[in-house]
Amino acid sequence: MRAGDILILKGNEVLSLLSGQEQEIIGVVRNAYETHAQQETSLPHSTFLRFPDNPRNRIIALPSYVGGKFALAGMKWISSFPGNLDLGLDRASAAMILNSTRTGRLKAIVEGSVISAKRTAASAALAAQVLHRGYVTRAGLIGTGRINFEIVRFLRAVFPELSHFVAFDLSDARATQFARKCESMFEGVTIEPVKELESVLRSSSLLSFATTALTPYLSDLSICAPATTILHVSLRDLMTEAILASDNIVDDIDHVCRAETSIHLAEQIVGNRDFVRGSLAEVMNGTAPAKKNENDITVFSPFGLGILDVAIGKFVCDRANALQMGTFLDSFPAASWLEEPCPA
Repeated sequence: MRAGDILILKGNEVLSLLSGQEQEIIGVVRNAYETHAQQETSLPHSTFLRFPDNPRNRIIALPSYVGGKFALAGMKWISSFPGNLDLGLDRASAAMILNSTRTGRLKAIVEGSVISAKRTAASAALAAQVLHRGYVTRAGLIGTGRINFEIVRFLRAVFPELSHFVAFDLSDARATQFARKCESMFEGVTIEPVKELESVLRSSSLLSFATTALTPYLSDLSICAPATTILHVSLRDLMTEAILASDNIVDDIDHVCRAETSIHLAEQIVGNRDFVRGSLAEVMNGTAPAKKNENDITVFSPFGLGILDVAIGKFVCDRANALQMGTFLDSFPAASWLEEPCPA
């Protein structure tokens, strides 16, 4: 690779490079969280581009720098268009750019939706591994899209005994499609689609919410078993009553208390953040216990930090270089203005 060359990685290449790497990806996510906790990152707030005539759609810019052994900067530009599902398209699409922290020059352009889905699932699985107690053979899924599909994959990486999932979706057709896909992809897995959300809440002490909900709709979690762990990945499912009744862990409190997440709405109502006990990194490094009280319902609300995308972006690019995958775009930067030819 020469100076000025840029590595281009397409979606299928990224998928291939990350295939079978679940434990490694979880390790990268853990290291990124630890680096963030050590204040070796720069993480501006995400910028949301919304459309006045269609509030469901959005495009988000997530710039970030990860120091330590990563030493890389970048940005993910990711769209979420839920109506794509009715067109037979994925809800999300994304691109990532990665920059040298020595020269600031662009190093790679990488398809980002695969990385985004896997880093989200790896974060959820890491949280389940750190926060949840007990032998896990069953889990409940609310939402049957790509994120919960990846969460099935990554939960099984940390709980090998996990084989049965109960799943709910507003669309019976999508739930059925999800079940068929999971059972064909993951050996020994059974997916039980159900027609009522309450059936999922009763089904297991480990639950994952990955929906496209814009506003909270669930106020009462008393139907859940004691010591349930909820992976609140979609961030806007739980009403303030449910949040305040739970033991709350987040990835970054300043980031999650914005954009009208359930945590943000609860903060606005009570006027403080005291109901958030701490961050996942604090539990990992031992400064906070996994649970406040043994029988509490614990809710993990991850805003989704750009540092995870950059960290896994580096992992992907390192593997691509080692395996000689991808395409190089040569001489991308313009010549220095000092080298511009003088007019005749």
